[in-house]
Amino acid sequence: MRPPCEIIVWYVIPSIRSELAKELLNLGMKQKEISEVLDITQPAVSQYISDKRGHGIKFEPEIQAMIREFAMDLVQGKASQMDIIPKMCEVCKKIKAEEVVCQLHKDKDNIPINCNACMGSHVNTV
Repeated sequence: MRPPCEIIVWYVIPSIRSELAKELLNLGMKQKEISEVLDITQPAVSQYISDKRGHGIKFEPEIQAMIREFAMDLVQGKASQMDIIPKMCEVCKKIKAEEVVCQLHKDKDNIPINCNACMGSHVNTV
């Protein structure tokens, strides 16, 4: 059984990057600029935009709005590359609270329905 953190690394973070790259592209940034802002390669940006990478999760409207707002802040200069990690963590925490990670963990690893290993909103964390 994989730990929930592995699910985040393999599915959640790439999906967040994919949505953010698409939003930045829609707001007029070029793939090269997106790669520099996100500190990833231009081919990775191309794969995110074309759904070859990071397309495994359909986010709720609230999550999409968070990503869209952050993309606008980046384009308008209200946020910088230094804000990416804290914002990614904020989005990831929201996704975990909505128990997306728990559902992915159960789907990908055939975890029993009564499992409480994931860090969803119903689990107390330190």
